[in-house]
Amino acid sequence: MMYVLFAMVALGGLLLLLLLFGVQVFNRFVALRNRVDNAFSQIEVQLKRRHDLIPNLVETVKGYMKHERETLEAVINARNSAVSGLQGAAADPGSADAIAAMAAAEKGLSGALGRLFALAEAYPDLKANQNMMQLTEEITSTENKISFARQAYNDAVTAYNIYKQSFPQVIFAASFGHSTDRQLLQFDSQQIAEPPQVSF
Repeated sequence: MMYVLFAMVALGGLLLLLLLFGVQVFNRFVALRNRVDNAFSQIEVQLKRRHDLIPNLVETVKGYMKHERETLEAVINARNSAVSGLQGAAADPGSADAIAAMAAAEKGLSGALGRLFALAEAYPDLKANQNMMQLTEEITSTENKISFARQAYNDAVTAYNIYKQSFPQVIFAASFGHSTDRQLLQFDSQQIAEPPQVSF
């Protein structure tokens, strides 16, 4: 009888330890997921700022670059795609497809902006325009902030994925609602790390 009681106490203690460990793992998953979501929201803020600057840039440039309509339309179309990509990723930041679509749209926007800035070099009056200088500075600053936010996001995603894939957490991950890895955000590193430079 004493052995049965001892066995029940030991089993109860073991179950309590297992429960406490499960709670700890669950809480860590929640904390890491929230860090990833917060880091994504920082990227979202900077990308929205970038998207909001582009119509002003196009309006400023339009008066000078009347013969470059195709380039201006490409910038607007790329901006609209980037806005849609960001909205899709913001709706489901855990979706690898949504993150990849957003990154592809942002890469397209960076390429279109790069072409626009390269063409602007041929227009001395545009280069001397105060509004253009201010917008260029704001876009360059925003590109740098996006780069830092992307790095913070990727660091948070890496920490989350490592924890989720580690033993014994991998055993609990699916049952706690963490069955898929988060996707790293891969922009065209050359475009983002070195934003278009325009010297006036």
